Amino acid sequence: MMISKLELKKICYSFIYFLALVASSSFAQAAVDISPKDSVERELQKVLGRKIEFEKEKLMKIFEIKQHLKLSQSPTDRYNFQEKLYNEFKTYQIDSAIYYVNENKKLAQQLNDNLKKNEVDIQLAGLYSSAGRFIESNEILKGIPRQSLSSEQEADYYRAFSDFYSHYGQSTNHYNYFSLSEVYRDSLLHVLPSDSREHRLSSATRALFGNNFDKAESELLQLLSEYKEPHHERAVIAYLLGLLYKNKDDQEKQIYYLSLSAITDVKNTVKDNASMQSLALVYFERNEIDKAYQFIQEAMEDALFCNVRFRTIENSSFYPIINSAFQEKEEANKNQLKNFLYTISLMSILLLVALIILFMQMKRLKKTRKDLKNLNDELQGLNAQLLKVNQDLQESNHIKEEYMAQFFELCSAYIDKLDNTRKGILKKISNKQFDELSKELKSQDFIKTELDDLYHNFDVIFLNLYPTFIQEFNKLLKPEEQLTLKHDELLNSELRIFALIRLGISDSTKIARFLRYSLRTVYNYRVKVRNKVLGTKEDFDEQIKEIGNLKY
Repeated sequence: MMISKLELKKICYSFIYFLALVASSSFAQAAVDISPKDSVERELQKVLGRKIEFEKEKLMKIFEIKQHLKLSQSPTDRYNFQEKLYNEFKTYQIDSAIYYVNENKKLAQQLNDNLKKNEVDIQLAGLYSSAGRFIESNEILKGIPRQSLSSEQEADYYRAFSDFYSHYGQSTNHYNYFSLSEVYRDSLLHVLPSDSREHRLSSATRALFGNNFDKAESELLQLLSEYKEPHHERAVIAYLLGLLYKNKDDQEKQIYYLSLSAITDVKNTVKDNASMQSLALVYFERNEIDKAYQFIQEAMEDALFCNVRFRTIENSSFYPIINSAFQEKEEANKNQLKNFLYTISLMSILLLVALIILFMQMKRLKKTRKDLKNLNDELQGLNAQLLKVNQDLQESNHIKEEYMAQFFELCSAYIDKLDNTRKGILKKISNKQFDELSKELKSQDFIKTELDDLYHNFDVIFLNLYPTFIQEFNKLLKPEEQLTLKHDELLNSELRIFALIRLGISDSTKIARFLRYSLRTVYNYRVKVRNKVLGTKEDFDEQIKEIGNLKY
């Protein structure tokens, strides 16, 4: 049974209409008002897409500091640069940070500087705490003589103790250690200037963990407005706000502030971060499994790279659950996709049958048109090729005419010069200026000038005939051996020899006579260039002769 073109069009339009309905329903779902949460989520995805770019910037900064460190001679300068490296590595790669703090510990002992000794001990204790080396961290902190600390170091000391018990509590899940962390936070608040941002942040943190959420919210929001991108403290404040809204069961704001925190951490290449894991958990609670899986993967990769043991332990407890849910969802998606593909396949088969029938009806006409088109294309190609050959021949004839005229002009000029020279000699003979004549005939200046003119005219004419000669010649040589001309040169001696070979003069004796070189000089130049050849030496001269030939 034959299907008319009108019926076929109806089938095609029906199929397209079905697809349009499917697409429009998806579009309508997406065309809702964009919330701040949606906006910051999209920004986070963009930032994650540039994660490698931010890390390259971080590594470049580290590289520059290392270069300064290599050039540093004094222990004090080395200490300062190594401290900068510690600051770069402490939230990026703890093992490297530990290395540079240990190096500074040696310098502090060498300098016999008690303040620096205390400083590196506090830094090292903090790093050991993050790395899960709690016994070593505790021993270092308890071994620091508190009475020898400066006011700034005293704040660092209490902060290190507070972080130590917080990390230990997260690793052991023991409430007593969190209580001790808050005790040291209270001590930290006593030594910090009351009007400082750090005091306000520590106070807000204490309020948060003391369940005074209204006070914590007010202080943290104010602090967040004061810190701008890409300040690291902004990530800390946003993370604390995320925790606060978790306690208030406000998932929209929780995701918003955790995403803000993650954005700042990614831009600063902070691998020791908590926001990714927290985002994974809140998305898991919302049954957004794809996002939960993405962020738990990011959190695991960062924690393992940085070697933050307590975060690795935390992530490991959630990862199997989220991964299992993700795999189940993937399996469900595959089944759904199979059903959808079956439906699409059936409709595609129906459409294909209609198209095959139409194809069979149009096959003869299409073949005839194709044959005519091929013949026409072939004819056009031959015409274009013939036109190109004619143009090349015309150009070749024009060049011949131009250089024949130039040849006669040069010959005429040389005859004029010879005649002038003859007249000058006769004049000097008639005036009996034999000494001056003898001096002039012995001088090489005239010959050198004429030879330079000859070389210049040869170079100009040859390069007009073969404008790409130098580039194509260099392509035959090894990259590191390619010839380079001085700024006022058209061709050098080596190129002139091979230019003559391109013109068909291969005999070294003729080349030497034309260029007024010794036969040995010509031979040495040819051997020297052959040793630079990229391919085989045997067919090098033949390749030279092919330069500038027309190819069809």
